[in-house]
Amino acid sequence: MGCIRTGKGPVLVLVHGFLSGLSYWHKQVENFSSHFDVIALDLPGYGGETRTTGPARIEDFADCVLHQLDKLGVENFYLMGHSMGGMIAQEIALKAPDRVTRLVLYCTGPNGRLPGRFEPLEESIRKVCERGTEEPARYTVPTWFTLGTEDPDCQEGIEMALQVSRQTYINGLKAMGGWSAEQRLGSIRAQTLVLWADRDRTYMWQQPEALWKGIKGANLAVIPQCAHNAHLEKSHVFNQIVFDFINRRDG
Repeated sequence: MGCIRTGKGPVLVLVHGFLSGLSYWHKQVENFSSHFDVIALDLPGYGGETRTTGPARIEDFADCVLHQLDKLGVENFYLMGHSMGGMIAQEIALKAPDRVTRLVLYCTGPNGRLPGRFEPLEESIRKVCERGTEEPARYTVPTWFTLGTEDPDCQEGIEMALQVSRQTYINGLKAMGGWSAEQRLGSIRAQTLVLWADRDRTYMWQQPEALWKGIKGANLAVIPQCAHNAHLEKSHVFNQIVFDFINRRDG
């Protein structure tokens, strides 16, 4: 797994989502690196790791992240996951509860089948199998931005998605569709922030609501007038919310 590490302060691990890569976090790495030892990872099959085939199970992604952190000598860390990366983050928090200090679950949910998504996962898989990845990537990524293709970060997102192989694309959709934490949320012990954008077309409100209600003591923040990639659309607001949560003194 490829990664970047800034090397200052307590460790903050960033886990990207489907069709993305560590470069998706560039506005967060720039902001947080003066306060944290930021570790952003390319998941297998994505970003700079497209020569490998991504796994078809969320649990396997979580194991890959934990293995990489072990190699880096990281024991305890703050953890933020976006979209599919938020599912991976939930799995990490369940697998290694003593290592995750605080948890940010961003535009994600506990139901991997993504009820209410702009199209069912099965339809996306069918299109990729029949037509390849280019057409689905070109219409999927714009749904992550309020302005669609007019957003200045959209084209880079499309180009990154186009680098993902057909099998990794299919495996990622299958990984999400075959995973759920709905019955396990009560076992997440880390202090948690659920962060959602009110125009997200991938994770409908019932998903962050389930996280907020299912994880004991979870905090909730909603960024208005943003879509699935709020961390790019309104990075200043996003970064401040995350920073305040991580640095909050309870009691």
